[in-house]
Amino acid sequence: MNEAHPLLEVRDLKKHFPLRSGLFGGANGYVYAVDGVTFAIRRGETLSLVGESGCGKSTVGRAILRLLEPTAGEIYLDGQRIDNMPSAKLRPMRRRMQIVFQDPFSSLNPRQRVRDVIAEPITNFGLAHGTGAIDDLVASLLDKVGLPRDAMKRFPHEFSGGQRQRIGIARALAPGSDLIICDEAVSALDVSVKAQIVNLLSDLQDNLGLTLLFISHDLAIVEHLTHRVAVMYLGKIVEISDRRTLFATPHHPYTKALLSAVPVPDPKIKRGRVILHGDVPSPIKPPTGCKFHTRCPLAYDRCRHEEPLLRHVGSGQLSACHLDDTSMDGIRPNSLEPQLPLA
Repeated sequence: MNEAHPLLEVRDLKKHFPLRSGLFGGANGYVYAVDGVTFAIRRGETLSLVGESGCGKSTVGRAILRLLEPTAGEIYLDGQRIDNMPSAKLRPMRRRMQIVFQDPFSSLNPRQRVRDVIAEPITNFGLAHGTGAIDDLVASLLDKVGLPRDAMKRFPHEFSGGQRQRIGIARALAPGSDLIICDEAVSALDVSVKAQIVNLLSDLQDNLGLTLLFISHDLAIVEHLTHRVAVMYLGKIVEISDRRTLFATPHHPYTKALLSAVPVPDPKIKRGRVILHGDVPSPIKPPTGCKFHTRCPLAYDRCRHEEPLLRHVGSGQLSACHLDDTSMDGIRPNSLEPQLPLA
């Protein structure tokens, strides 16, 4: 990994969706989907963004790609600010950042053959000219993702879910991307197929030097793929750490609760469970102070009134919590055992 400067840097990113009354009515409220997210990813690194459904993970990914326009904040790709870049100037930058969507059954055009699906970004960016050159490039991409050359002639409905996701990965690689955002890219797949896709992404990263933002709620998968983990809750990052530290010694109470809920295949392994009571608050009217205080078993008065900032709590570990390590020893889960045998 290149330590000099990050490939992707996100500073205080916000995305608020207006709530409107009627077709032409003004905004009478907002959904605070992403409310001040900051992180950076080094070249060749995988950062996993994890959290419950609805916490804003996918919105972060789409805002980075400008599929959704950010409300506020700054986004830098290889040192160039892209959040306020005009569309014409942004177009060549789009070649460097692509996405693999969650649902392999709806993310591919059913009317296009696989050859045309993968060739579309190649022709859009003028990377190859002539049918023969484009076919050769498509065939090499299919090779990279483990599909045969004759897959070019077939339609998406002729493939399984895992094979379709491989086609989606080939399409993301087609323009020669530096950054791939995987938006729950394995959540719709069977367990054995998940392992295959995770292995494929890991191999592609090693061979091509890819940088990955891996968005997921499956911590068992994340443990096998990532270098660092950022934990989100209700539009904010509450903890960032390298993988080993986060899984061995999580700091934030929400991270501890997430890890304690991961199933362990061996019934002899006993682990303390952290049960969170109540529902996730509405992003339309989030709580004051720490957003997690309504469900946190250790919340006290300061948590209800003062929002905690991300601070260093260890080597490379940041946590947004008013409590220190010693006050949370009672809810620390044991280290997790590997969940998938990835050969």
